[in-house]
Amino acid sequence: MGDPKAFLNIPRQEAGYRPIHERITDFSQVEQTLNSHDRKLQASRCMDCGVPFCHWACPLGNKDPEFQDALYRGKWREAYQILNSTNDFPEFTGRICPALCEKSCVLKLSCNEPVTIRENEAAIAEAAFREGYITPLQPERNGKKVAVIGAGPAGLSVAVRLNAKGYEVTLFDSKPMPGGLLRYGIPNFKLDKAVIDRRMKILEAEGILFKMGVHVDVQKLPTGFDAYTICTGTPTARDLSIPGRELKGIYFALDMLAQQNHILDGDTFPKDQLVNARGKRVLVIGGGDTGSDCIGTSIRQGAVSVTQIEIMPQPPIGHNPDTPWPQWPVVLKTTSSHEEGCTRRWSLASTRFIGKNGRVCGVEVEEVEWLPATDGGRPTMKPTGKKEVIEADMVLLAMGFLKPEQPKFAENVFVAGDAAHGASLVVRALADGRRVATEIDRYLTPLKENKK
Repeated sequence: MGDPKAFLNIPRQEAGYRPIHERITDFSQVEQTLNSHDRKLQASRCMDCGVPFCHWACPLGNKDPEFQDALYRGKWREAYQILNSTNDFPEFTGRICPALCEKSCVLKLSCNEPVTIRENEAAIAEAAFREGYITPLQPERNGKKVAVIGAGPAGLSVAVRLNAKGYEVTLFDSKPMPGGLLRYGIPNFKLDKAVIDRRMKILEAEGILFKMGVHVDVQKLPTGFDAYTICTGTPTARDLSIPGRELKGIYFALDMLAQQNHILDGDTFPKDQLVNARGKRVLVIGGGDTGSDCIGTSIRQGAVSVTQIEIMPQPPIGHNPDTPWPQWPVVLKTTSSHEEGCTRRWSLASTRFIGKNGRVCGVEVEEVEWLPATDGGRPTMKPTGKKEVIEADMVLLAMGFLKPEQPKFAENVFVAGDAAHGASLVVRALADGRRVATEIDRYLTPLKENKK
């Protein structure tokens, strides 16, 4: 630990966002960065706790105190090596992870100023690329082949882990380019797709085979492989089956987010297929991160106004006694997109879509109350009868995704990420990919030994 008193003398300093009036005119990344000197000062704030709750909270088990210390000492290569030992894609998580580690930091408890772990992670990854620390591995092949169906976070994690162990890995995906929701679900202003492309070039140079634009039926898997991993995510969005659902102008969130990313990649769409908020009053139904992404995208497309509604009650501001440290705090979250201009409302259930000439023009909503369960179970929703109409020319459904039902597979077929557990965080998908890669290696090891 380089400076045992730094956390007492140096306040938390975030890089912050680009000015609102500037960033809403483009899809470039909103987050800025600190210079190397300030970044090292931020790393020095790590207390090197006897019990590192940051490590406990991270699904990947990142060794935060160790790489923070290396960063503080200016040992950027060492910092990256420590980080990369548990995280194959720190340039992704350093940008989009909600940083469970920071919420469990002891400095979060003591002064509500946790170490800037996520930003430090991103800075280390960028330095590694910039300084040439990241070079393609050339593992010795063991003669076994593995097919990974789905090139999202979980699939990429499985692929890179098994490839490093000498397996010949082929990634299949129905999309034209790899990345899954990293590429087609997360806006460029949060994750520039050049960041993904840069890493994919490394993976290709390491020998991973990419077969994009190929739809694979998981019940008719391609032949010629010793093992398979299903990493197809959660493709079915949660719908809202209320009267008027057939009206035009109602879309799933990913209809907009994926199309906008395609357009930024140079793709074009017929005018009647465009999902664009220009000149429209937009209503986003769903209060999570996907809904937030819809807000930022709508604003950049030129929406007249954006309203976000959520059926659950507004979370507490700042502190929630029901989720004490070091748990993830369920509190009101304000994203960069919310800051750009949005009306937010809670405890509203949508009852029907209202249309005019076949297009949506409003949504009838009803205020609800949430009554705590007497047995400590889930609360009960109670309609209050208080209804109103929210005018809207475009409605975006951002209510999450349904957990997929997987068929029974053969013993050499494994399932990872959201396809196995339902929609969750990118960092959890990466961690699950590492877990499944270990299982596949364990399963195939006797075959390797028999071949020898």
